[in-house]
Amino acid sequence: MFCEQCEQTASGQGCHQWGACGKSPEVNALQDLLIYCLRGLSQVALKARELGQTTHDVDVFTCEALFATMTNVNFSTKSFIEYIHQAIAHRETLKAQLQHATNISLEWSDLANFTPDFNEDLVQQGKDIEYAFISKSASNVDIFSLKLTVTYGIKGMASYAFHAQELGQEDERVYAFCHEALAAIHRQDLSLNDWVNMALKVGEMNFRAMELLDAGNTGTYGHPTPTPVPLSAKKGKAILVSGHDLKQLGELLKQTENAGIFVYTHGELLPAHGYPNLKQKYPHLYGHYGTAWQNQTKDFAKFPGPIVITTNCLMPPHESYSNKLFSVGPVGWPGLTHLPSPNLKTDFTPVIQKALEMPGFAEDGEFRQVTTGFARNAVLSVAGDVIEAVKQGNIRHFFLVGGCDGAKPDRNYYTEFVEKVPKDCVVLTLACGKFRFFDKELGDIDGIPRLMDVGQCNDAYSAIQIALALANAFDVDVNKLPLSMILSWYEQKAVAVLLTLLYLGIQDIRLGPTLPAFISPNVFKLLSENYNLKPITTPDEDLAACLG
Repeated sequence: MFCEQCEQTASGQGCHQWGACGKSPEVNALQDLLIYCLRGLSQVALKARELGQTTHDVDVFTCEALFATMTNVNFSTKSFIEYIHQAIAHRETLKAQLQHATNISLEWSDLANFTPDFNEDLVQQGKDIEYAFISKSASNVDIFSLKLTVTYGIKGMASYAFHAQELGQEDERVYAFCHEALAAIHRQDLSLNDWVNMALKVGEMNFRAMELLDAGNTGTYGHPTPTPVPLSAKKGKAILVSGHDLKQLGELLKQTENAGIFVYTHGELLPAHGYPNLKQKYPHLYGHYGTAWQNQTKDFAKFPGPIVITTNCLMPPHESYSNKLFSVGPVGWPGLTHLPSPNLKTDFTPVIQKALEMPGFAEDGEFRQVTTGFARNAVLSVAGDVIEAVKQGNIRHFFLVGGCDGAKPDRNYYTEFVEKVPKDCVVLTLACGKFRFFDKELGDIDGIPRLMDVGQCNDAYSAIQIALALANAFDVDVNKLPLSMILSWYEQKAVAVLLTLLYLGIQDIRLGPTLPAFISPNVFKLLSENYNLKPITTPDEDLAACLG
């Protein structure tokens, strides 16, 4: 196998024997085969769009299938074989529709005609395709690097588009570009500059996808407000929900009303407590349990109720808790109970029954809490106070310290960095990287909290809006603000967000804990020259440089 799409690849170069995430070589090969089939499907979808035919079912399927190939989402060979079947079926159905609508004979490329031999070893076919793709790209490492960057970026973009669609927010431009980018991966006639522009286009379209998801979340659940969230247990039956999906969480809360069960969030669902139409409507949405995704083996084993995984961040389940673990959407693991979602509605009855059977918490825990919900509306509502504090010199600098968390010990950099941020500076954070320091007591400046949780990784959109509004208020370019971005990355949504920041022209981003293995030295040099993108060093050195 060959996989370098996440930050924790073996030796920082790529996984060749087994995925660091727990992905088997067989699953990796089937994912590669699926991506290959999606490229052919996208060629047909682009032609259908050109001829005025609807492709909505194909669009939604493509986003879900791409999402399933992301790190820590789906580990099931059965699931990927089903996705491959569906990709071919969608493609051939679309071809037939085009033939019927145009009544002309359309010629298709070998890619658009490719069908795996389902009677033979699909894993081997996936390995052969992977090898051929790498071999064809070996002549130009930098173009290969950008092809991988685009591929991983559209996976992240597709995940946001998938969640936005669940909440009724879609944009044909996002779907069209998804197909355009997938189809382009197969091309050999594009220059290095073409691929740079394609990567920046991923950033542009991901910005739109995040905007759609923001509209879906806030339109459905209201704009987040600062909300204290208990970190301690409450006596009673319990269900834990992990991942990112507010739609699935909302459906579970609806189905558990008056059931005598408290619902806890885990990982990236902490910000759900800030949404008024979740917390206020469902008081049994009680608190947050555990920290980031990589600690779930310890967290899940101790939790005395069933657990629902809604999106990426699934660790290989331990047998001590796998029988109480449920997955929804594109998430999968062999033998894990998967709950289907016909018409975007999941029946959580098996989860509720499991919760009632299990003991729950026997007593209240020692009370602790954190505050979430500092999204753009909450922060900009006090923008006048923030601006005045800056003008008076009470706030010297803002740091956006956020992104993905992971298991490597060098990620302690982010904890140490936040601990060393001077007391006249404010830290904004988002995504699961915050769990390194989310419960630190940093105090406030003139009533403005020094540590503010903006939300999930997709809430980078909110953080960008905050930065743009402050830049407008100070009448300066956003890069002239007293603002530094210290980002951690792990998986493909982080790649998409980084490309968005580069598309917006954000300069001086510090990225860590290591640089992506799929970024070649020349491509990183180009990014450094154009955007002053740089790797993190030490907290002391980086703080000095940012405040210098």
